[in-house]
Amino acid sequence: MSDDVRRRHFATTRWSLILAAGAESSSPGVQEALATLCETYWYPLYAFLRSRGYSAEDAQDLTQAFFARLLEKQTIRHADPARGRFCSFLLASLKNFAANERDRAIARKRGGDIPTLSLEIETAEGRFQMELPTDETPERVFDRRWALTLLDRVMSRLNAETAQSGKPSQFDRLKAYLTGDQPQLSYAETASDLGTSEGAVKVAVHRLRRRFRDLVRDEIAHTVSSPEEIEDELRHLWSSVGR
Repeated sequence: MSDDVRRRHFATTRWSLILAAGAESSSPGVQEALATLCETYWYPLYAFLRSRGYSAEDAQDLTQAFFARLLEKQTIRHADPARGRFCSFLLASLKNFAANERDRAIARKRGGDIPTLSLEIETAEGRFQMELPTDETPERVFDRRWALTLLDRVMSRLNAETAQSGKPSQFDRLKAYLTGDQPQLSYAETASDLGTSEGAVKVAVHRLRRRFRDLVRDEIAHTVSSPEEIEDELRHLWSSVGR
């Protein structure tokens, strides 16, 4: 793919679309793009608020109110393309929102005059309580949660693609080879389990890893403002999850 073609393709990614929209943020395409990103990555922000000492109820209300405010006309125009990373913009915006507008935002949210996103907010506290305590800063933990959320999205996409190809059980057996950890079964054992050859399993794993990398890059492309930032974001992602 040529640089010109790649740039034209990149211009349609969600974060680039949002940044380019500026004051036109109320257009359907931009609203849909922003809503998709918010609905995917809301949990790291909720957990960040909890890590900063907010109660579960306040963190839920603030998260909903923050995204509702973000979707209001012209709010997104404050996004700074120089920041590049969507998660950096979201976290900085949330900090400011929580510090300066908490009471008013919660009152408006509870009053029902701002539409809320379809967030699985009722599951948030259970997820948060299952996380192990850490001495890391809330910002560092936020980066790791963001990275893990992105990787979970990639795994879901891979799972769906494999299911569409008629081989859902194959993905269940092979996904362990994508994590970087030592799989419980050898290639030979996996081949026996799947009723195929060891060579076929190695080829399938190679293809799955290649598709996994492609999807990771695709997801990252939706959260940065230019193609040049993808490699830096990849390094940041793997660093955040300890790889």
